[in-house]
Amino acid sequence: MSSRTDTTKLINKQLTLPSHPDIIHQVEGLIEEIRGELDFREDVYGNVMVAVTEAVNNAIHHGNQGDSSKQVRLKVEMENQYRLVIKVKDDGAGFDPDALADPTSPENIGNIGGRGVFLMRHLSDELSFLEDGTVVEMVFNI
Repeated sequence: MSSRTDTTKLINKQLTLPSHPDIIHQVEGLIEEIRGELDFREDVYGNVMVAVTEAVNNAIHHGNQGDSSKQVRLKVEMENQYRLVIKVKDDGAGFDPDALADPTSPENIGNIGGRGVFLMRHLSDELSFLEDGTVVEMVFNI
C-alpha cells in the first residue's frame, strides 16, 4: 500500500453520458483512471468497480427507464486523501430505497429486485440516496 501525504493529488472529475448500456465501458475506464491516480488497494478497487457500475446500470434501467434521451451523470471527488466520494445521478422520477424488499430474506431469494442496492450498500463504506432517490452517493475509504 502506498503512503500518502498532505500533498496527495485530490480528484474532482465529472462525466455525463447518454442513458444506454453501452456506456459502462466508459464508466469502467473512469474508475481505472482514478485508480491509476490514487493507487488504492485491489479489494477497494473491486468494490468501487462493482458498486459504481451497479449504480450506473440502475440509473439507466430503473431511473431513466432505458430512455437513451436521458442522461446519467457521475461525479467523483476526494474529500480528503482517504475518502473517495462518487455520485451517480439519473433523470428519473426517483424512488424510496426504504421500500425495497430485503433480497436476502427467504421469501425474496428468487426475486431480482433490490440486489443492486444491496451490493452497493455492502461494497461501499457509506451509501446515501439524495434528491428523492435520483442520486446515489457512495463513499469509499481508500
